[in-house]
Amino acid sequence: MILGDLGASVIKVERPGDGDETRGWGPPFDADGQSAYFLSVNRNKKSLAADLRNSDDRRLVLELIADADVVLDNFLPGSLERLGIDPERELSTHESLVWCTISGFGPQSSRPGYDYVIQAECGWMSITGEADGPPMKIGVALADVIAGKDAAIAILAAIAARDARPVPLRQRRIQISLADSARASLVNVAQNVLVSGKDAARWGNAHPNLVPYQLFDAADRPIVIAVGSDGQWRACARALGLLDLAEDDALATNAGRVQQRERVVERLAARLREKPAQYWIDRLAAAAVPCGLVRSVAETLGDTAADPRTGVPPSVPGVVTLAAPKLDEHGASIRTLGWRAFG
Repeated sequence: MILGDLGASVIKVERPGDGDETRGWGPPFDADGQSAYFLSVNRNKKSLAADLRNSDDRRLVLELIADADVVLDNFLPGSLERLGIDPERELSTHESLVWCTISGFGPQSSRPGYDYVIQAECGWMSITGEADGPPMKIGVALADVIAGKDAAIAILAAIAARDARPVPLRQRRIQISLADSARASLVNVAQNVLVSGKDAARWGNAHPNLVPYQLFDAADRPIVIAVGSDGQWRACARALGLLDLAEDDALATNAGRVQQRERVVERLAARLREKPAQYWIDRLAAAAVPCGLVRSVAETLGDTAADPRTGVPPSVPGVVTLAAPKLDEHGASIRTLGWRAFG
């Protein structure tokens, strides 16, 4: 979808009958019977239903591959080859082709990979949730999302390299796994473990390395304060009227505030409960302290041009030209015209 947002012509090849499994991941469904889940990631694509076990359909798909810049698949290792489509052979035959496979655990594993399993196995759940609570998954299928973005980046890099000079097959064969993307996304949490030798813990809405950097309850609703520098700390304490904290040398550095986390958090929590959230947001924002209301998804979408048919606007500088397709909606034109169906 990202590549489509950026202007690529995209054909989504689906199995006949049911198509993409996420077509059935609902409710909710729209008036046309499309699941919200499917609609969320399938705009800017045309749909072709093809059975790769059928020789005519397989031949059609191979013809499309021959004229494509990029092939993206999510088959388990060996599955495509058993169906008569060999990525290595196609890459050898078509010297400008880029082929990206997204899997759960990489090309050496036959395990199916769903986001929830990846979150469990790659450390995310162990660091998400309240400190004294159970492991918790993130509210969005974020491992899927990050792997998709990693794939888009790798594909664009391969195309850029290909357009500059001949690129060997191994550089045009891209492997992205949800597990690799999830592990890499541990970033500072992973580095904390590597440097300290101590395993990571759950911090709920607090931060292991920064204070104050967490959720607080105002008089009417929750807010977050995210102090990332010592200057922001002084501005924060003054904006909240906590002048003694602002002038306390023991709290002048983040390291000192981390050591006295409980004291700092208790003072801020007591003060913030005295007034409504917007009162504090206005004061903190005027002092250039990073802060924000805890808003619902509906509130967040109200600020955008989000659409029930095409989803949230692109996060990249792109455009939406096609709503998510119905199964095989463009099959007849693609079978007749191939890539010219985009003309």
